[in-house]
Amino acid sequence: MRFPHRSVKRQLARAIHSSQYILTHNLQYDMHTSTSALTYLCGTEKEHFMQSQAAQVQGPVLVEDTCLCFNALGGLPGPYIKWFLEKLKPEGLHQLLAGFEDKSAYALCTFALSTGDPSQPVRLFRGRTSGRIVVPRGCRDFGWDPCFQPDGYEQTYAEMPKAEKNTISHRFRALLELQKYFGSLTPPGDSDDGQGSGEG
Repeated sequence: MRFPHRSVKRQLARAIHSSQYILTHNLQYDMHTSTSALTYLCGTEKEHFMQSQAAQVQGPVLVEDTCLCFNALGGLPGPYIKWFLEKLKPEGLHQLLAGFEDKSAYALCTFALSTGDPSQPVRLFRGRTSGRIVVPRGCRDFGWDPCFQPDGYEQTYAEMPKAEKNTISHRFRALLELQKYFGSLTPPGDSDDGQGSGEG
């Protein structure tokens, strides 16, 4: 699967997470990038998939999956939002809820980390932002942002200044959990074993 807006996502991650270097700095990893199907993150095969990817690059693998979930539809589109968006555009996503009173939704970002050691569990780091689906407003350069309005705000993701969005977004919250985990690790050569907060 190709990631939509991969370069934009990298820029966003840098803006959100100024200390992202900590993975390579503390753990002395050489990072590789590739495109792979991430739907496994939402199923029982996620660990096998991640470990197989780590074996391919002979090192750690970090992947991301993003879901947009409509409560009225039982969580759909969920991990299939990319394909819904390709066919329906933001206007169509809004129309999906035309017959429902409940317009609430939530954006969910999941990072999965495999260290490359098959004896270690895959760790999951999640961030969630609740909101509602609205008539699309704002810039059209980043997926479904125009039709998602986070709770407590009068603007959609697309209308918000990037710096403001980066403090409340689902991706920010997931990256924050990832940062906490990396920050808890002990650099090579130190005597204490680092403990992380990610899900095993």
